Amino acid sequence: MTGSNRIAGYGEVSRSKPVTFTFDGKTYQGFEGDTLASALLANGVHLVGRSFKYHRPRGFLSAGPEEPNALVGISRDKTRSQPNVRATIQELYDGLIAESQNRWPSLTFDVGAVNDRFSRLFPAGFYYKTFMWPRSAWDKLYEPFIRRAAGLGHSPTEADPDRYSNRYAHCDLLIVGGGLSGLTAASEAAKSGKSVILCDENPVLGTGLRSDLRTKFSGKSARVHLNKLIETVRSAENIQVLTRTTAFSYLAQNMVALAERVTEHQASPESDAPRERLWQVRAQKVILATGAIERHMVFDGNDKPGVMLANAAQTFLARYGVAVGAKVGVYTATDTAYAAAIALHQAGIQVPVIVDARSGTLSAIGEEARLLGIKVVNNAFIKRVNGRLRVQSMVVEHQGTRETFDVDAIITSAGWTPSLHLFSQSRGKVAWDQETRRFLPGDYAQECQSIGACNGTDTIAELISEAVSAARWGIGSRARAKPKIPEIEDEVPASGGMIGADKGAGPDNPVKAFVDFQNDVTAKDIRLAVKEGFHSIEHVKRYTTTGMATDQGKTSNLHGLAIAAEALGKDIPEVGLTTFRAPYTPVSFGTFVNHNKGELFDPTRKTSIHDWAVEQGAAFEPVSLWQRAWYFPQDGEDMHAAVARECKTTRKIAGIFDASTLGKIEVVGPDAAEFMNRLYTNSWTKLGVGRLKYGIMCREDGFIYDDGVVGRLGENRFHVTTTTGGAPRVLNHMEDYLQTEFPDLKVWLTSTSEQWAVIAVNGPKAREIIAPLVEDIDFSPDALPHMSVREGKICGVPTRLFRMSFTGEMGFEINVPSNYGRAVWDAIWDRGAPIGMVPYGTETMHVLRAEKGYIIVGQDTDGTVTPHDAGLSWAIAKSKPDFVGKRGLERPDLKADGRPQLVGLKSLDGKTVLEEGAQITNRMNPSGPVDIQGFVTSSYWSETLQSPVAMALVNGGRSKMGETLFVPMVNETHKVEVCDTVFLDKEGGRVHG
Repeated sequence: MTGSNRIAGYGEVSRSKPVTFTFDGKTYQGFEGDTLASALLANGVHLVGRSFKYHRPRGFLSAGPEEPNALVGISRDKTRSQPNVRATIQELYDGLIAESQNRWPSLTFDVGAVNDRFSRLFPAGFYYKTFMWPRSAWDKLYEPFIRRAAGLGHSPTEADPDRYSNRYAHCDLLIVGGGLSGLTAASEAAKSGKSVILCDENPVLGTGLRSDLRTKFSGKSARVHLNKLIETVRSAENIQVLTRTTAFSYLAQNMVALAERVTEHQASPESDAPRERLWQVRAQKVILATGAIERHMVFDGNDKPGVMLANAAQTFLARYGVAVGAKVGVYTATDTAYAAAIALHQAGIQVPVIVDARSGTLSAIGEEARLLGIKVVNNAFIKRVNGRLRVQSMVVEHQGTRETFDVDAIITSAGWTPSLHLFSQSRGKVAWDQETRRFLPGDYAQECQSIGACNGTDTIAELISEAVSAARWGIGSRARAKPKIPEIEDEVPASGGMIGADKGAGPDNPVKAFVDFQNDVTAKDIRLAVKEGFHSIEHVKRYTTTGMATDQGKTSNLHGLAIAAEALGKDIPEVGLTTFRAPYTPVSFGTFVNHNKGELFDPTRKTSIHDWAVEQGAAFEPVSLWQRAWYFPQDGEDMHAAVARECKTTRKIAGIFDASTLGKIEVVGPDAAEFMNRLYTNSWTKLGVGRLKYGIMCREDGFIYDDGVVGRLGENRFHVTTTTGGAPRVLNHMEDYLQTEFPDLKVWLTSTSEQWAVIAVNGPKAREIIAPLVEDIDFSPDALPHMSVREGKICGVPTRLFRMSFTGEMGFEINVPSNYGRAVWDAIWDRGAPIGMVPYGTETMHVLRAEKGYIIVGQDTDGTVTPHDAGLSWAIAKSKPDFVGKRGLERPDLKADGRPQLVGLKSLDGKTVLEEGAQITNRMNPSGPVDIQGFVTSSYWSETLQSPVAMALVNGGRSKMGETLFVPMVNETHKVEVCDTVFLDKEGGRVHG
């Protein structure tokens, strides 16, 4: 089809460049420069979707990013699809495929529309009151139904083939908004030589004036002035202009996130061009010129296709040459709609009537409309809109009489709401202006200034003066000047004096007067929320869902506030304003993820020995950000068989393990020992140089924060190890206390996690394997006893050799510079492999440590476990006057009987490996409430013991030694005996060799 609603002489589209596209499988034609919305309207298509809850027919409300209705699915092919695209900003390109959403089997006949007939069953908050009984129906009936009904559109099923990119930028001044205000500020800033970024979400600059037909055709110099501004800004070397770029988030310290649509408007983008680009801009100062959003009127049937905002109708005509209808009715509470009506009338479009909800004499523009022959009815309202899939007529009530007007479109305006989303995100405080009944920017929290319509500025002269002043403030001066004002007589959109009303509503005349089109929220829903006790506007918002989702209150917020305030008998500022959250408009996951997909999806850290494990066919698991060898299967082994072999061989001969991922922190300085004394529960002042000690670190509340082995390398130097995942937070914890609590201590902290590769060799033959490779270290048992550290060389490489074990066997942890990790590993492997040594992974490490009762912080602790609970009271120095967590440990609750304590569990059948996380009860088959005793923290099969081993946190666990408890699992409840956490070598002789 070709556009039958184009108006000759209007629009900026390239009529010599036709573009073919499809909507719901039907082929249409538009022009280069069209949006999908303008092209559909040009072809007479008003019905574009169905509403979320009631599946009511919906058309276009706006012509911009505030559009709540026209959300469509867009694709080029099967692999390039995106749901919930606003048709009003989607630029047309040849071959574009668009589909309506939330309907079945078709847009004109939607089975889901039955919800509208039973809308009384779905009032605000109905989901809180229903689906509660019978409970058995939840899983099979309610939940599947809700999941099918939830959401709009369908997520793509194919992998996204497009590329996305990311850029960081710094500038002296960031200007958000390329309308008259933003362009004026940018033009003034161009003179400064400072770096400026100007962004606008539209493909062209100056869209506000481009849509203003009265200014354009008034014979004044508005268009000339606009073009000069654009030329100045684009030619300035110090200004970077970003069109098709939305500022969607304003963060702390003037960080503003921008989403640039790079190739969304192209049929065949270049292969190396990104689809979208994320900009993270840090600006010294920010100017917000984000404009204002027109408000609709609230009346029965205001959501029917063909009802739209007055400015939208003017935009479609001015920018795209499209008439929104042949007979257009007007319903307004502000003069803005008169300007639109006059523009439509001058374009040859019939305007049968302007219905003005205000009383009193007409303004100058109202008289102008009347003189043009347009009927104007004051102090009136629309009682009803007729038509199912599109407006057919409207019923107007005036002083008790009703009159029906045949129309195929209705344009409305209840005034303008300054766009405060970004200002609010910057933590600025809004202020209510009673005279114009709108919220305006109040107190600023950052180096930011709002100008133009978003600041409530109502005339072009004031707007330009304000923009120039703001630009000069933006380059270091707040002085105001009187700039030269071009001859432009028109005003920018004003607020208007009325919100709009759902007049005629009542129990005998139930109406659907919509406040929030996207979430199907009516004025009646808001009143119901207030009636049911929700008096906080944030509660009203959540109960009714108004202003939520992608709309974020753009068109609905002030209406919702006004109706709630009326129902509460309060003024609007007393009710308050809901929070505007980022993103301002929807941003694709691809933009956020950009390069971080596939192999780059998650930052992956690999040790210097990683490639060796790959060569051996190891299976890997993620631990924190590291990839660690999980187990090393041989000859088709599954994990269970591989781990059993690794455990058995390590206990009998030797095993080699890559422990490089352990956190490592260097604590150095004259007060290093005192610092360690204050941070750890243990005492460190008497630890001899060359000795190791196991340390426990607590939070202030007394709960275990981390643990690790610490080596004293000198009087003023400690080598601290942490858990793999705990390294960053432990360093932050240390730095926090050093800088805020102990600034008097002379201590320096350095992360060395990446500096050292760590090779752990454990087993009876560990000494035999390592000894020939070690230099400058007395390797005899007496000179290098258990829990000692020496510095020397191994394979000619500097080493810190720890004599310690996390397996219960004789063990060594060999620290060497990371660059030499693989070479030293190869040398040790060449020594150990011939005598039967095996590499083992993290799963085997877990089994070996559990057999010895060694805990892992974060697995056997859950953030509420004290050293006493974990059986580590011996690690608390009783003679120390203070340490972090000491006072927390003295709290009565942390010393009370019955606290969860770490104990061992034996499966009484001798074969069942308990499920980690399984609950522990005191009865075999409870018929009533269950008395939960605790839960399983670690559980494995021990090949060495030929039985399962487990640890658990059990209430008063150490007082229950020998007692039988029960662990319910999927198919059976298992009996367990509470026992000590040490299952192997209780005397500890094996670590000495």
